[in-house]
Amino acid sequence: MVSYKELGLVNTKEMFAKAIKGGYAIPGYNFNNMEQLQAIIGACVETESPVILQVSKGARAYANETLLRYMAEGAVEYAKELHPEGKSIPIALHLDHGDSFEVCKSCIDMGFSSVMYDGSQLSFEENIEISKKVCDYAHSQEDYVTVECELGVLAGIEDDVEAAKSVYTNPDEVIEFQKRTGCDSLAISIGTSHGANKFTPEQCTRNDEGRLVPPPLKFEILDEVEERLSGFPIVLHGSSSVIPKYVDIINENGGELKDAVGIPEEQLRKAASKNVCKINIDSDGRLAVTAMVRKVMAEKPEVFDPRKYLGPAREELKEQYKAKNKNVLGSASHAFD
Repeated sequence: MVSYKELGLVNTKEMFAKAIKGGYAIPGYNFNNMEQLQAIIGACVETESPVILQVSKGARAYANETLLRYMAEGAVEYAKELHPEGKSIPIALHLDHGDSFEVCKSCIDMGFSSVMYDGSQLSFEENIEISKKVCDYAHSQEDYVTVECELGVLAGIEDDVEAAKSVYTNPDEVIEFQKRTGCDSLAISIGTSHGANKFTPEQCTRNDEGRLVPPPLKFEILDEVEERLSGFPIVLHGSSSVIPKYVDIINENGGELKDAVGIPEEQLRKAASKNVCKINIDSDGRLAVTAMVRKVMAEKPEVFDPRKYLGPAREELKEQYKAKNKNVLGSASHAFD
């Protein structure tokens, strides 16, 4: 049994309270390897942003849970090393889309400071039953572990998450769900989606350049949820913008990303100004890394040292996340509020 405080991590309770009060969202950045972790920490230290390091069930298996524990501890020390005054920004380690009580418990026991149980594809009652079980266990720890649950289904495919269609969150259910589960934050479905193809071409229009323009998010649902759960932390999943620059670089260098489209950044900024205090971003990070790896490989086919292509990918990812913290999430300069 490992306490997250031994690793220098924090849970999300205070993070979210400050974010709601300040009208910004905490970045939930997924990572799978060292370079992504370095980029996330570098970006958040340089912009003085709090951050939630997110690991899916699949990424946890890929990295190895023991190595992951020490990577998280190393991230805290790395943040101190990068900061000019030797301070660590607030860092949480979060399980993204845990699909069972057992997975959530295992992560809590290994030092995660926050977990998500995703029972969104179950019936309302089944979702409540298992969500409550996870919350009861997490909250019973000597060092309180925060729990995120989900109500409503996001379409798309990303890592361990797959759904054919969205089911929007029903605002009339949120009060009962929160009270009966005791969850600390709630992920809702208002039109975001997992993966790099968040909408079909038929759901979109096209601009003058021929690029797909997605339908707007359902802010009326967010407003109703906010009215019912005033001041309660709301989370958006599937919130990558699928930045066209990276899609173009990938396709120009042998990739085949057709009709890739994401959530416009101005809509995410609007959501962050409301009760949305955590926004999950994964696909944008994958696209940035893949774009730079493909570009280096195409331009320098003689390269075989991984540092020569993962290094530029790491730097590009860091710059992307710095921009998101400043311009989209609004979390920059809030690490030490």
